Amino acid sequence: MSKERLRAAVIGMRMGRGHATGYVNHPRTDLVAICDKDAGLLEERKKEFNVDRAVTDYKELLDAKDIDVVSVATPDYFHSEQSIAFMKAGKDVMCEKPLTLDVEEAKAIIKAVRETGRKFMVGQVCRYAPGFVLAKQMIERGEIGELFLAESEYAHTYRHARGVGDWRVDPRREPVIGGGCHAVDLLRWIAGDVEEVSAYANHKCLTDWPVNDCTIAALKFGKGVIGKVMVSIGCVRPYTMRSVFYGTEGTIVCDNTSPQIQLCSQKNQSGRPEFATFPVNIASHNVSAEIAEFVDCILGGKPVLTNEIEGAKTVATCVAVVESAQRGTPVKVTDLLGDAAAP
Repeated sequence: MSKERLRAAVIGMRMGRGHATGYVNHPRTDLVAICDKDAGLLEERKKEFNVDRAVTDYKELLDAKDIDVVSVATPDYFHSEQSIAFMKAGKDVMCEKPLTLDVEEAKAIIKAVRETGRKFMVGQVCRYAPGFVLAKQMIERGEIGELFLAESEYAHTYRHARGVGDWRVDPRREPVIGGGCHAVDLLRWIAGDVEEVSAYANHKCLTDWPVNDCTIAALKFGKGVIGKVMVSIGCVRPYTMRSVFYGTEGTIVCDNTSPQIQLCSQKNQSGRPEFATFPVNIASHNVSAEIAEFVDCILGGKPVLTNEIEGAKTVATCVAVVESAQRGTPVKVTDLLGDAAAP
């Protein structure tokens, strides 16, 4: 690609603040426009990022010739509509997680990417958290032997995080999909695609919310690997995504809020098993790294790894968890996504 710089816009200036920072700090991008329905917040961000164009309706930016890439960081319900609109308008799109809240909208995004040929990336930020990156590298190096069990949790109280206008308190936004997608995507990234899930849920903490606030799911991956995900939005504890990876030769314990990860490996044990610690940078929401990767994909012509297919597979897995908890029976993930994710 001959273009040397990209001109960027960010839609949704709460979650999008990190995106705006990423574009402002990147040596090959210019932030040229921002959008948010909240005029007061919009004015704050306009001053913060010294950007001239600030609009309350994203449609005003669709036909702008001086915008190359757009970050869609609005509430989950709008991701499909806005991402598809910008791709059809000739823009490359970075979309915040979750890709969508249901499988049909995920399929619509896949279709739009194929029809428009635009670059598309999903902001599954755990793939850029330093602790999780190091854990994956250790597993791939064989530090813990063959992986046989992977577990993660999304423990994040929403008691005082209902979202502006209570957007999180909506029956369409199942916590497993809206927030738990972090844990599900992390395990998919490390252990591979999920074939089948069995789940249970309850509703004991946020009793005025219309959705279950705690879910636990057993996951069946390929190659005989099994897993577990716990999602709680009503628990009383600091936010964490504590994750454990068990292999035939060792164990890794890590999360996205600690300055270290732990490794216990047969390879460096002389007697009683003990954990060794490895320091990592705390960057639990490393959006700037996502932006840098996406810019490199666009300008360098590289394939996007965290693409619409990966996003759709994570959505389908999360939906399968919700459906399994509702039905009381196992659900096959492939039954939901069908051929939509095929190459």
